[in-house]
Amino acid sequence: MFLNQLSVFLENREGRLDQVLGTLKNNGINIISLSLADTSDYGMLRMIVSDSEEAKKVLKEAGFSAMLTPVLGVELAHKAGSLQVCLSELSKEGINIEYMYALATSGDDAIIVIKTTDLEKSATVLNKAGVMLVGASEVEG
Repeated sequence: MFLNQLSVFLENREGRLDQVLGTLKNNGINIISLSLADTSDYGMLRMIVSDSEEAKKVLKEAGFSAMLTPVLGVELAHKAGSLQVCLSELSKEGINIEYMYALATSGDDAIIVIKTTDLEKSATVLNKAGVMLVGASEVEG
């Protein structure tokens, strides 16, 4: 029901992102979606990849701080208001959104990656509201 998100802490210096991406490429790991946030000292790279366990392993072997975090994959129609309707269901239940980002898709619908304060409750609330959740097998290929 949840997606495995790969999170990598990066020193905010030239070439570190390239090294992460090169490590993944050299190990045949495809990036399906990513989000990069930074401060003056470090960056947080969050990704959904084709093989999260292997990606974590090879990045750790290459000296990177990497961890896996469960997140929700939510499928939404490409129409005005779809995201607001979905998030409103969570808000009504007092569930906070920690962060979210879009997942690359080629179909008619969008998939949003969401990290909430309570993933189990979020999944229950969204399922009850008729919101489609996607699992790893549907996005990792």
